[in-house]
Amino acid sequence: MNTPTGKLYGIGVGPGDPELMTLKAARVLREVDVVYAAASTKNDYSLAVNVARAHIPDKTPVIHMAFPMTHDRGQTSVSWRENALTMVEALQNGCNAAFLTLGDPMTYSTFGYLLKNIRAVAPEIEVETVPGVTSYQASAARLNTPLVEGEESLLITSGVKGGDRFRSLGGKPENVVFLKAYRNVGDIASALQEADMLGTSVGVSHICLPEEEILTDIRELESRKPGYWTLIIAKHRNGKSPA
Repeated sequence: MNTPTGKLYGIGVGPGDPELMTLKAARVLREVDVVYAAASTKNDYSLAVNVARAHIPDKTPVIHMAFPMTHDRGQTSVSWRENALTMVEALQNGCNAAFLTLGDPMTYSTFGYLLKNIRAVAPEIEVETVPGVTSYQASAARLNTPLVEGEESLLITSGVKGGDRFRSLGGKPENVVFLKAYRNVGDIASALQEADMLGTSVGVSHICLPEEEILTDIRELESRKPGYWTLIIAKHRNGKSPA
């Protein structure tokens, strides 16, 4: 008799505050057979697991999957495929599994890459994504500042390559969020200055964590290395300042 294939859940645990996890995420974690989470190749620590720990039964295995912190697409592609195959093996053996991710699984998340690889090798596997609160949503709430109002637009972009993506749009969006703003803060600041948005920008680091920091002048980040969990929210002057 064939073993029924297990179901995979991609679970967003939110930005770091365990109370911001959804009730559904907590329920699924109590029910699955195994929990997976991304970790650096240098250690097996996972902030996502730490956030969700109270909802994972002691008997449930927690497997940390190593992903290299590199921009080498060849190396990362191999890692995504190998880890996807590991999960597929467990699912095809009948295990229901969850993959944890900070924030939301469909927003700049490792889960998105894993999902593509799983679908490529085992399209029959059932997948359900459980959304989570993103870091920029939590930051806007912390600042008590609407992300968008009326007919405004919102650009959510990676800050890894600085402000080039924002420049390519002519600085048109009334509101912009730079995620992964830890590498090229100087160029992001320059792009916002060009769009006359520097004065209405705020940097947020480690939102919902003990080391949370709010910077009303993002130029402060140019004189020191920003933390990995750093984002920038900016609005045009005709809107409300995020500060």
